This record gives sequence, structure tokens and C-alpha cells, in this order.
Amino acid sequence: MILYDIKCRKNHVFETWFRDSASYEEQAAAGAISCPTCGSRKVEKALMAPRLSKSGRTRDAARHTGEAGPGGGPGRGPESRPGGGPGGKMATRAVKETAEAAEIMGKLRELREKVEENCDYVGGKFAEEARKIHYGEEDPRNIYGETSDEQAEELHEEGVTFSRIPWAPRHNS
Repeated sequence: MILYDIKCRKNHVFETWFRDSASYEEQAAAGAISCPTCGSRKVEKALMAPRLSKSGRTRDAARHTGEAGPGGGPGRGPESRPGGGPGGKMATRAVKETAEAAEIMGKLRELREKVEENCDYVGGKFAEEARKIHYGEEDPRNIYGETSDEQAEELHEEGVTFSRIPWAPRHNS
């Protein structure tokens, strides 16, 4: 098993396990690797620092002392992961998790686009504007913006209807 740092065309870097270097090449060529941040399938291996042992220790010695040996140490090498080691399932699971993360990020970006298309941006005055709408001081309209946790709690206690949503980065950011 090989752990690679992968970089997308927008310079987001993420880690993924592969059975061997040929597996990486196949998956990259097939567009099967996608960035969990932006969903881009245009990826390449990023520069990685080699993992070197200290004072000529072996990986087995390093595993017992907690120091990293060649190919990693505790928590890094495939032997230390569930399903790891030759013939393990880490590469498949990592690719699946990466694909799921990319799908979720895509859905969050779609949600952001819908909110931006259908709501008025009120910035840091969200709590103030939401109250005005709630109490009938302004005509009802869809708004979005930012508010502190404390302000959100106060709105909730007052019975103001609102939702907090995760805000995904734009494609072009």
C-alpha cells in the first residue's frame, strides 16, 4: 500500500491510499480520484517529504518506540490501519470516502447557489433583519447573512424561524 498526497488543479492537497503506483495511475487516468474540497477530477501527485528513520532504526523498532521509520510509523503505515497491509481494503475505502466527500461538497455548493439566487444578502445584520421580518416591521422576504452563536440563540428563543447551513466555497475561489 502507498499513501500519496494528491493535489487538484486548484492546489487543494489531500491524502489517499493506493495498492501500488500503477493503481494510482489507472485511477487518475480514469478520473476516479476527485478532490474532496472542490470535486475536481484533474489531480496529480503532490510533492511529499520522504519518511526517514532516525539513527538507522528499522520500522519494527520504530513501531515499538513511537518514532517514524521508513514508510511511516504508528498510524501511518498500512500495517497499522484496519484492513491495511498488502491486499487490504484501504485504497478502496479511501477512494470511496473521497468520492462521498466530493459529492457532499457538490451538494453544498448547489445549496449555496440556490440561496444566493433566491435570497437577499444582509451580511452581518442578519439577526436585526430577521427580527424586523419576524415582527412585521418589514415585508417578508428570504434573507441570508452572518450572525454569532449568541445572536442565533437569541433568535431561536424569540421564535424567529431560520436555519443554519454549512457554507461551501465557490468553484472559482
